[in-house]
Amino acid sequence: MEVSLDPAVQEKLRHLAAERGSDAQALAREAIERFVDYDDWFIYEVEKGLAQIDHGEVLTHAQVGANLEKLLSAKQPHP
Repeated sequence: MEVSLDPAVQEKLRHLAAERGSDAQALAREAIERFVDYDDWFIYEVEKGLAQIDHGEVLTHAQVGANLEKLLSAKQPHP
């Protein structure tokens, strides 16, 4: 597979790769792999959330607010 990049992007990629002690092709491969893995994870999580909604597993706005307040107050230092 070949991917065409704008010359400015190619230069940035070469610069980043040099800073990392790598080559541009390896850095591009790593970036694409991370993107694909993230996209797979994101789609899975969205589908999981939609399934929860379909099963009625939802919280009201007030419940979310109360949960956040609890979490935030637990993180506050107590004198």
